[in-house]
Amino acid sequence: MSHIAEDPSPAALNRRLLPMQLGVGLQGFMLWVPVEKLFMTEIGFTAASVGVMAAAYAAVVPLLEVPSGILADRWSRNWLMVLSSLALAASTLVGGLSRNVGTYVVAAMLLGVFFALNSGTVDSIVYDAVLEETGSSTLYERWIGRVRMVEAGALMSSALAGGLLAGWTSPRLTYFATLPFTCASIVCFFLFREPRLHRTSEPTALRTHIGLTFRVLTRDSRIRRVLLLAALAALLSQAVFEFGPLWLVSLDAPAAAYGPYWAALVASLGVGGYLTSKLQLEDRRIVIAFALVLAATPLALALSRSLILVIAAQTLLALLVAIVGIHAGLLLHDAVTSNVRAGVSSGVGTLGWMLFLPFSLIMGWIGRAYGQGWAGWLFVGATTVVGLLFVVSAFTYRPAPAAELTTAADLPCREVVDLLTDHVDGLLPADMTARITQHLTSCDGCTRYLQQLRQVIDAVGHLTLADLPDFTEIKTGQNDGPAGRQDRP
Repeated sequence: MSHIAEDPSPAALNRRLLPMQLGVGLQGFMLWVPVEKLFMTEIGFTAASVGVMAAAYAAVVPLLEVPSGILADRWSRNWLMVLSSLALAASTLVGGLSRNVGTYVVAAMLLGVFFALNSGTVDSIVYDAVLEETGSSTLYERWIGRVRMVEAGALMSSALAGGLLAGWTSPRLTYFATLPFTCASIVCFFLFREPRLHRTSEPTALRTHIGLTFRVLTRDSRIRRVLLLAALAALLSQAVFEFGPLWLVSLDAPAAAYGPYWAALVASLGVGGYLTSKLQLEDRRIVIAFALVLAATPLALALSRSLILVIAAQTLLALLVAIVGIHAGLLLHDAVTSNVRAGVSSGVGTLGWMLFLPFSLIMGWIGRAYGQGWAGWLFVGATTVVGLLFVVSAFTYRPAPAAELTTAADLPCREVVDLLTDHVDGLLPADMTARITQHLTSCDGCTRYLQQLRQVIDAVGHLTLADLPDFTEIKTGQNDGPAGRQDRP
């Protein structure tokens, strides 16, 4: 039985995802972000302490990210988004009240909680919503791209508004002005109807679920390779946004330049979301050219002292990394089942933050000791590795035809349940049998249902005619059982 919705049109998906898009957009309306580094220098930060601060929340996130993803799979992804907004509001409030490095580090750690709860949750929601509405993952890149465009639009608008507000008043006020938007995002998440694919199987023990999630993360080289690609893309994106403004500081950029600079940077996220579904990333020639451009882009950070060229290089780098991240997310989601999707996707963030921790410390040390130009070579090395992994993924990944996109990895539990009887009887084609078998290896709920089904079949096989009830008596009401005592009109 197909699980395709009655109205799988773009309009139906838009109605379904609109509250989520608005909630994510309101979360992204952070007026303090474009002037954060300026504010931090006012309260005593240096290049080295910026690295320490980044390392502080990079240390918090790995501790919470996979557990929060597992919680999202077992409980509610929508409620995780609500909790993430509360963490963001707390971080913003503490940041606005900070007057020294130590207090602001606490705000950074609360921001790490926000990242941990948010990471892997939004894309899992979008993927499952697309799957529920259309029956395949074909439109995932388009719709996650639209969500990223809304988020980027909010970030860009808040960057421009935050720069103006800081110029008219002070950077500190931008923190307090952000709080109403963060609180409004909670209302949007309450209005969203989240997908239920991750709840179609029977609940499993927490220990079993944790073990299953980690087995999926490590079960084969293809998943590990895509996991590393997505994690490195996340590292690069975070590094651009975290350390990029330091190039402006080193080049003595005027305060008025920070708003437009940040607006251009965050706009690249939305443009990347739009372009991902338009690029033919299955074409190996395009992938190779893409990887070469990606590796060459940060050379401007290492070699140039031109403010315009540095801003252009950072914007292009953020754009290319956004495309890599979205495409890697599709490859990863296509390879896992819904009941562990948020947990596995959160594993990307965990690995990304674990890699970012030493990266940020090294970046801060090099920037302080030798200047930002030398720190740019770290970006060159990281983008080269990402480009190579991107090419390898393109050469080794074999996407299924559109009609077969609901593969073993993404076969919903309810569809498996509908097909299990035919599966037991050996009536299914070989490819579908293989898909169901693979699904059963990673889904305890469906495996348990299959065992129960076989027990029922075995029990029915031993029944005789004398064991069957007298259906004539039940129908005429002469039986003493509950069916015979029902009132009739």
